[in-house]
Amino acid sequence: MDCAICAKHRGEGPLAGPVVRADDLVIVSHRPGEFPGYLFVETRRHVAVLDELTPDEVSAVSRAAWCAARGLRAELAPEHVFSAIAGRSVAHFHQHVFARHRGTPSEIGWMDGPSWSGAPVADIDALCGRLAGYF
Repeated sequence: MDCAICAKHRGEGPLAGPVVRADDLVIVSHRPGEFPGYLFVETRRHVAVLDELTPDEVSAVSRAAWCAARGLRAELAPEHVFSAIAGRSVAHFHQHVFARHRGTPSEIGWMDGPSWSGAPVADIDALCGRLAGYF
């Protein structure tokens, strides 16, 4: 079976979203859908877990996550910017970097922001264009 993230990098499948930044080591993209400010930092190379990354990939992932967080904070002024590496659903390294928008009800879990129907509306492609400037 083909890796869903590898397919995403080819612009295929349900995970494909707007690309914010791509280089030889990492790809930063926005989650598909209308919830603004949910990014993924993924290694270009198919590797499953953090401890299998090369030193160059570790540096690239770290810097990309930092730039993504700075961009989200500056562009969206969220309550918080979260980052998480779980790796349970797809065996291709990916780090989530996402905003918790101001006004999100307390009963909405920290990873459940995209399920909140009251999230702000934004032009995702325009947001991605602005976020690219933080890299």
